[in-house]
Amino acid sequence: MGVYLVSVAAQDWSQRGEDGYGDVAAALNTELERRRLPPYELRQATGEAPGGFEEKVSPSMDSFLALCRTRLTDAELSALLDWTVLVPFALEEEIVLPVGTAYSGEETVVASAPGVLALAERLADAVELPLDAIPSGESLTLSLWFLQGGAEQTARTRTGPWAEDRDAAFYTALYLRAAQHSIRHHCPMTYS
Repeated sequence: MGVYLVSVAAQDWSQRGEDGYGDVAAALNTELERRRLPPYELRQATGEAPGGFEEKVSPSMDSFLALCRTRLTDAELSALLDWTVLVPFALEEEIVLPVGTAYSGEETVVASAPGVLALAERLADAVELPLDAIPSGESLTLSLWFLQGGAEQTARTRTGPWAEDRDAAFYTALYLRAAQHSIRHHCPMTYS
């Protein structure tokens, strides 16, 4: 069990009710229309990755939050963390929808993947995260890399602040890879 950060497949995005995000998708498009923005359509043909994105949120967040508080403003910290659904396009500000999901309760907060990516890149630079060594792609590869020795092995030759605080490095990499995946595959991300 636990909490996972996952990509939302096209069929789940359009499905209404408990098993899908169709109610969120409809409310988001209504709000985008109200703001005179184009609707967001998620189609299978946009190139969803096989298996999608799925990473377990398991290490302590304490040191990551401390890192964020030293590098980001309160508004930036909120933009990085206080969302329920991440969408692959730019938004001037987060959108609060009066639609709940199993994880979010009575409302859904929608944020912009490009905005989250920019903040995560700043944190990655600050901790000197070795992005070329950190996996992306298949489900749970990032979690397993940090938890089962890949990070430890890399830290022997790629020293830096990231190696000294791997919990903070994990969350930096998690939000970075999630935002990249959202943009690359034009899909929403959420917690489950």
